[in-house]
Amino acid sequence: MSKLRMGVIGVGGIAQTRHLPAFQQLDTVELTAVQDVNVERAKQVAGTFDIPYAFEDYHALFEKVDAVTICTPNKFHAEISVAALNAGVHVLCEKPMAITTAECEAMIEAAEKNDRLLSIAYHYRYTPEAVLAKQAIENDEVGDPLVTRVQAMRRRKVPGWGVFTNKDLQGGGSLIDFGCHLLDLALWLLDDPKPVEVMAKAYDRLSKTPGLVNDWGEFDTENFNVDDHVTSYITFEDGSSMMFECSWAANIKDDHTTLTISGANGGLSVYPFELYQDKYGALFNQTAVIREEEPVEGLVQAKNFVDSCLGNDELIVRPEQALKVNRLMEAIYESSEKGTSVKLV
Repeated sequence: MSKLRMGVIGVGGIAQTRHLPAFQQLDTVELTAVQDVNVERAKQVAGTFDIPYAFEDYHALFEKVDAVTICTPNKFHAEISVAALNAGVHVLCEKPMAITTAECEAMIEAAEKNDRLLSIAYHYRYTPEAVLAKQAIENDEVGDPLVTRVQAMRRRKVPGWGVFTNKDLQGGGSLIDFGCHLLDLALWLLDDPKPVEVMAKAYDRLSKTPGLVNDWGEFDTENFNVDDHVTSYITFEDGSSMMFECSWAANIKDDHTTLTISGANGGLSVYPFELYQDKYGALFNQTAVIREEEPVEGLVQAKNFVDSCLGNDELIVRPEQALKVNRLMEAIYESSEKGTSVKLV
């Protein structure tokens, strides 16, 4: 059996807790090299995961691998992805695809020019509930979508580690870090409708409050300059609409992640998965029994990427889809800054 030589660029938390453990479980992968600007950390992680090579310069890694997973701050996603693709290496890049749509387009161009695969780690698509929802929609259980409601909400959980609150390195806050997952998932379930207009508002007031109680560690409230809460209303060419909200720090009772779609034939909730329909003159609420007790999305994501690189599968997350997420996020930020709606056609 042929194996894919995999390298990981950036060995912080997401690399160590999701990507490296997932690749280790696949007998079609050989973890060959890691890279980090903190080369001592790269060496430590290489030792922990029994990886032969650790580099400080990511260019040196390319000759040792067939594919890379990029887990750096967002600012470097495009630069490293393009370099890897130009070196003939397949790329799985952490979300978001990049900070700007221009960077995303450059990544796609490099992938096409070099005939290499490029995918983005929008792992919510691989959750069992999302897979069920996709199957239900494809089997016309919902019919034409009418209204989609998305909430990716956390109560007082601004990440106090890493560079999450550094606008220069990340490009934004709660939307570009957390909300993008649910925005991508919603667009995928809706079969990539064409957005027409966006009205949005981004907030940062709460996280600028001195002495803020925060469950996820301390951060600099005085210099906080990214969004901690975003709301938006999005309309699509097919006449459907989406109410979207995400937050790191909302004053709400509990964290919750919800995605519901109301259609002409029925409706569904993704988390938890439920189906709402009328049958036999009555209203029906159907639930599903999810057998997986442990999260499986990291492993399923890794397997899809590896199998696609080896020619045995097709990518679930295609780069042109991830580009659409970036375009919508740019429109959301633009609408908030201008105080008016942004037309996309």
